[in-house]
Order: sequence, then C-alpha cells, then structure tokens
Amino acid sequence: MNQSSDISKQSSEHIQASAFNGTRKLVLLALLTAIVVLLQFLGAFIRFGPFSVSLVLLPIAVGAALTGVLAGGWLGLVFGFIVLLSGDAGAFLSVNPWATVFVVLLKGALAGLASGAVYNLLCKKSKTAAAITAAAVCPIVNTGVFIAGSYLFFLPTLTEWGASAGAVNVTAYIFLVLVSANFLFEFGLNLILSPVIVRLIQYGQGRGRVR
Repeated sequence: MNQSSDISKQSSEHIQASAFNGTRKLVLLALLTAIVVLLQFLGAFIRFGPFSVSLVLLPIAVGAALTGVLAGGWLGLVFGFIVLLSGDAGAFLSVNPWATVFVVLLKGALAGLASGAVYNLLCKKSKTAAAITAAAVCPIVNTGVFIAGSYLFFLPTLTEWGASAGAVNVTAYIFLVLVSANFLFEFGLNLILSPVIVRLIQYGQGRGRVR
C-alpha cells in the first residue's frame, strides 16, 4: 500500500514539474519574443550601407539554447516578420514581393534553428564553447541565406544596382556593399557579447532548464 502511494506521489510530482517547466518555457519564450521585436525596431536606426543592423541575433541565440531548437526557429521567424514590417526590405519587396518574404522569413528561422541545433550538439562537451559557437552561427546563417536568396531571386536586379554603384561585378556588390559591414558588426557584436550569452544561459539553466 505504501509502495503504491509512493509511486502515485512521485508520478504527481513529475507531472507538476513538467507543467511548471512548460509554463516557464512559454513565459521565457514570450519575453524573448518581445525583446526580439523591440531590438529589431531599435536596430532600424543603426545603418551600415543600405540595411539596418540586426541586434536580435543575441536573444535568438540565447533563446535557442534555453528553450530549444524550435523556439530558436520561432524567434528567428519573428525577427523576419519585423524586418518586413519595418520597411527594411522595401527595395527588394518592390522587385519581387513573394521571393522577398520567403528569403527574409527563411533566413531568420534558419538562423534560430541552426543556433539551437549547434548548441545542442556541443553542450554536452562544453556549454561555454556551445554558447559561443551558437552565437557565431546565428549571423553566419542569417547572412548566408540572404546571399543565396540574392543570387537565386534577384541577380538581374542586383547586377543593375551594382553597375549603377560602380561595382566591379555583382558578387563584389553583394559582398562588399550589401552585407559586409552589417555582417561584421553583427558577428563581432555576438562574439564580443559571448561572455554575456554564456552567463545568461548558465543563469537560465541554473534556475531549471526548460525543454
């Protein structure tokens, strides 16, 4: 009888713990979503070249590590939506709206997914290395998907823009004019703030990691 009671008690405690972790995950995800929205709108005022910088890659990396791969994808997707709403992709929207929406949402979502996947892959060996690598992967994937989308959907237009800007060729225009300054800023910012990312992840995990 006592054994049955103990099993029932343990089962009840497990259910309560799971429910608590699920609630924590939703609360944390909602908070990080709000931070992503706020930072992306603030980032619209900081420009290097034709585009504003993305300050949201830091919370996306943190969110992906703390709340899982899919949550990282969600935060990246929110980032993409804000980019579209802010008008930062206006030049591309005027050329090919559907392709622009696809590329912008895809690059954000994949950046979050990749960041979370890399963290999960490395965290068992070293959580510090996992956090730093996840922070670095986020801007690399974000920029890489943008470059791929540019070649796939906007090559004729970008060739014209590059010629007007006096670029040697379209590749030089894409890498040197469109993405280089922003990428270096975002990549450098994430690496510089990597200790902060590590601390935030350690703090979140110390209070009970949510999955």
